[in-house]
Amino acid sequence: MKIVKLFLAVIILLFAFNFRLPFWASWRVLAFSAIIIFGLGLILSEIRGLSRKYAKKRRVSSFLIFAIASLALSHALALEIKFNLTKSIVLNADANKIEKLGQHFVIGYRNFEEIKTLVYKRAVGGVFITTRNIRNKTKQDIQQEIKALQDIRQSQGLPPLWIATDQEGGMVSRLSPPLTRLPQLSAIVADDKNIDLKKDEIIKYARTQGRELAEIGVNLNFAPVVDLNKGIINPNDKYSKIYQRSISADKEVVAKVALWYCKTLEEYRVRCTIKHFPGLGRVSADTHIADAELPTSVDELTNDDWVPFRQVMSNSQALTMLGHAKLTAVDPKHPVSFSKRVVTDIIRKNWQHNGILITDDFGMQAVYGSKDGFGLATVKAINAGVDLLLISYDKDLYYEAMYALLKASERGNLDREMLEKSRKRLKLLPNSI
Repeated sequence: MKIVKLFLAVIILLFAFNFRLPFWASWRVLAFSAIIIFGLGLILSEIRGLSRKYAKKRRVSSFLIFAIASLALSHALALEIKFNLTKSIVLNADANKIEKLGQHFVIGYRNFEEIKTLVYKRAVGGVFITTRNIRNKTKQDIQQEIKALQDIRQSQGLPPLWIATDQEGGMVSRLSPPLTRLPQLSAIVADDKNIDLKKDEIIKYARTQGRELAEIGVNLNFAPVVDLNKGIINPNDKYSKIYQRSISADKEVVAKVALWYCKTLEEYRVRCTIKHFPGLGRVSADTHIADAELPTSVDELTNDDWVPFRQVMSNSQALTMLGHAKLTAVDPKHPVSFSKRVVTDIIRKNWQHNGILITDDFGMQAVYGSKDGFGLATVKAINAGVDLLLISYDKDLYYEAMYALLKASERGNLDREMLEKSRKRLKLLPNSI
């Protein structure tokens, strides 16, 4: 029995140190409750054991169980208190500061009332909607919820929110149902030698998506994937699976299809998002769960992987999503999503690109587990010239990120010139196309 209790105490301790990691976002409340219930249970049971006159060996095991359970309980409570204090500081911060910094965030949610509060406090610039938010809801239900958020913004005299989703088609169709489930774009392309013959079909596809997204109030779609299909398959890649989501291996085909797609969405006042710069087609690791590197030279990327990015960035109003792989030839220390050498020097200066840049989900392990840490990564991204930070899976990270920006602002560590340039870019409203 003591062995079972000791094992349980160790498991609880592991939970206590990890339940606030982004991975646990969906089960965090349950995990915290389990730590409290089982931790207290073990503590109380061993207090009784310690008060009795057992053999020395048994008393030692009781003390060990008691100590581990107490450590787990105190650590979990400390983390929860720290989070709630951070959240309270953010929610009670100066309204003007929150509005100024909040415009740089697009966040997901699990509780609609919480996201309404953040919108009311002018604390975010956009909202990410996915499967968990629309389960068992009709198009009308979703439309009304989005309208409620936009009505708050309108009453405050603020620009409309970015209402974003992941509706690529195929395996990534976060709003299907109730929206039409379409195949991935590669199924239409099918490596056709003359892609121009597929133009009408691709435009029809994009019109279906654009019309349905606009009808419910979505004005930003995280599609299309313009990473080239390099045929890299890694069994440890659980989420990215670029080889399944890519349009084609041919850079010119991808560029044409992506531009047709984006231009069509713009007809419905929906912005597209090309992803995931600098191109994940050559990357084997999954940035959701691990660090990743892209060791390819800039010259090779310029002549191949970056062709679709450059063409769509130059000929549409698409947003560009920055991935979390490290472009080692330029900056071996930082993921692209918060690398000043990549964002400022290459995209903003060399390419003279003044379009909106958004990160991939900042809660991914490649960022959260980076040497810089989550808070400093947030500050570095803004200072590099990133416009929007996406926090889609673990909404609790928003408070940590905003807190980091507030502190950096107080200390004079935010680049005012970068913030002003970003503010001007963001004035190009998502529904003003």
